[in-house]
Amino acid sequence: MTKISVKVPDILLPNKSVDMSKWAVVACDQYTSEPEYWEGVKKATEGSPSALNVIFPEVYLSKDNAPIIESINKTMYEYLDTGVLQSIGEGFVLIERSTPITPKRLGLVMAVDLEDYSFVREDKANIRATEGTVVERIPPRVKIREHAPIELPHIMLLIDDRNKSVIEPLYENRDKLTKLYDFDLNMNGGHLRGWHVTDTAPVEKALAKLLDEDVLKEKYGSTDEVMLFAVGDGNHSLATAKACWNNLKATLSAEEQKNHPARYALVEVMNLHDEGLEFEPIFRSVFNVDTADFLDGLYKAVKDSGLKCDYKCYTYTTKDGRKDLMLPSNAAVAVGLVQDFIDAYIKSHAGSEVDYVHGEDSLKQVTDAAPNRVAITLPPLAKNDLFDYVLKVGAFPRKTFSMGEAFEKRYYVEARKIIK
Repeated sequence: MTKISVKVPDILLPNKSVDMSKWAVVACDQYTSEPEYWEGVKKATEGSPSALNVIFPEVYLSKDNAPIIESINKTMYEYLDTGVLQSIGEGFVLIERSTPITPKRLGLVMAVDLEDYSFVREDKANIRATEGTVVERIPPRVKIREHAPIELPHIMLLIDDRNKSVIEPLYENRDKLTKLYDFDLNMNGGHLRGWHVTDTAPVEKALAKLLDEDVLKEKYGSTDEVMLFAVGDGNHSLATAKACWNNLKATLSAEEQKNHPARYALVEVMNLHDEGLEFEPIFRSVFNVDTADFLDGLYKAVKDSGLKCDYKCYTYTTKDGRKDLMLPSNAAVAVGLVQDFIDAYIKSHAGSEVDYVHGEDSLKQVTDAAPNRVAITLPPLAKNDLFDYVLKVGAFPRKTFSMGEAFEKRYYVEARKIIK
């Protein structure tokens, strides 16, 4: 069988006495400029074991994270020792997610081999990043993971399964599977149902078929480069897991490396062509700027680029309101143009920073929080461009797209041990 980089994990879930609506919380890298959201999560999960206690919401990252990390690791061990988290055995988890704007989205939780992942294009890895990776973001995350006994994933990988041969057949036969959970998510996150997939061989066979030469030629025109998984969300978390594994691997013998649990990372796999999967642009909110000076420079940079600008976006400030900004309809080109200007501006203006925001409501709310902020919207990414672009060009400019709105992001539910 073609190597598919997949490991069947031993899944941990909260015991039956745990309120799942309080256990599950949204990905830690969401609402990074909205501490009030995370205060709401804290209130919603009070009085019950919760994933909130074993993750680190990035809104709280600071120069001294050590006390929080120590508390997170301690709580992880407590949840293991007291039976809050219990093994359900080996297998995959089939997921059905609904949100206020998406009736149904399917996913499959499994583990993947970090040896087959890279964010460096030249490595031609089987699991590849879709966006630029900021290596400076990895060390703080390593400190959170390096002494953790378990992992809870918000990493989402995509497969280009145009015939819907991997996940969809499982869902059609879900009545034959053991249901693990069925509950409402907090904070307007929608609803989640999960089933245990213990017969994983058909799934692994279907994944391998996606790498058949004739299938690859039909989709991409050649088999010069091959990849099975594209990272749709959580790339910096996957890069962190890889960094931790590389550090640990150096202390292990070749035999010990083969099946060490830290060699693998728990992920949710989704079909790029799932009707419930929507690609949303990630907007920019630039703050601590002279808004007039910034906007003059941005509009000039767009005009001077000489690019065909046929997609209507806009800029917004509390002082000047909303103004049209015409950008290229190709998301990668548009994001690259705007991000290059932002990076250059920040480099030459001390104190200026950029935040990456999901959704226009959040963008306006964040930008209205201070008079010296500029909001910029951007075009969405076309689905069929994703795998072809990554294979032939490389990673998209960082923060080019998001899979859905912030409240549609993956909620932490499943866990897995990463220590022996």
